[in-house]
Amino acid sequence: MSQLTFRPREACRYDVVSLGEIMLRLDPGDLRIRTARSFRAWEGGGEYNVARGLRRCFGLRTAIVTALADNEVGRLIEDLILQGDVETEHIRWVPYDGCGRTVRNGLNFTERGFGVRGALGMSDRGHTAASAMRKGDVDWDRIFGSLGARWFHTGGIYAGLSDTTPDVIEEAMAAAKRHGTVISYDLNYRPSLWKSYGGLERAQEVNRRLAPYVDVMIGNEEDFTAALGFEVPNTDASLSALEVENFAKMVSAVSATYPNFRVVATTLRTVRTASVNDWSALAWADGEIIESVSRPGLDILDRVGGGDSFAAGLIYGMLEKSDIRAAVEYGAAHGALAMTTPGDTSMANLAEVEALVSGAGARVQR
Repeated sequence: MSQLTFRPREACRYDVVSLGEIMLRLDPGDLRIRTARSFRAWEGGGEYNVARGLRRCFGLRTAIVTALADNEVGRLIEDLILQGDVETEHIRWVPYDGCGRTVRNGLNFTERGFGVRGALGMSDRGHTAASAMRKGDVDWDRIFGSLGARWFHTGGIYAGLSDTTPDVIEEAMAAAKRHGTVISYDLNYRPSLWKSYGGLERAQEVNRRLAPYVDVMIGNEEDFTAALGFEVPNTDASLSALEVENFAKMVSAVSATYPNFRVVATTLRTVRTASVNDWSALAWADGEIIESVSRPGLDILDRVGGGDSFAAGLIYGMLEKSDIRAAVEYGAAHGALAMTTPGDTSMANLAEVEALVSGAGARVQR
């Protein structure tokens, strides 16, 4: 943490700016996608979820950079973003062709899972406005320079959408560097995203190209192995000393290759059933490894967005507390709370996160 320097709050319009795609999530509740006759609509997207959590739970000033097709679905997504109070000025609206042949908005069907039946996500996001963004579409020097942002967050989900999205990310990162903005990146490896886009080889090529810009790298052991090519043992057994040891080995390899990383952070999740997970988190900074409180047997309502909420809490702790220990605890607690409610985004507030960090239980509050 001593190596991270943040721009003064008063000199910046935004605390955090995120870049990524926002989809309309269609949730069948306790049914299956294939058997549902009605769906509840939410907005969601890995990079956006972080910005929304930082705004609604932690009270920071956030903005999203993305693109949407200008039709009724796009305006529904916008309305949901506005409810989350995330700045929408930097959304690029693309004229709709009336059919979706050239531009559309992404849909994400997600089953929550229960017991022995795992959660299931099915994305329908080809030819989306966000995936068609190109270098030059966004005035990044205005965002990071004239307006000012203390932190920039993006990740591997957006990087995997098309041939042009890595260029957009790299352009944004270069501008952020020019203006002294801290950069975080969540590897968020999704095999389905890269399946028709070059697979592991392409994922590693893209993420290795972007990694030298990153100050705070987030990802689990699978992410570092798949997205960056580091062969690190993956312990899917328990939250134990062995996992800490494996994380230490991973950090040693990663930081040697990318000395620009100031913080490396990961969640630790052991899936007992879809409804019960062991949950914890680790971070490395200043040569030290910090482990959060372990929460074995955590009850899960909806696991989607737990990692994004961890990232939001982690960023809050670093940006506002300048304390990596606090950051790891805030991240782990926020991620745990986010998985107790439906939808991609967190419904927790700061008081609830701080209570959980302090060891509060789940007794009824009257």
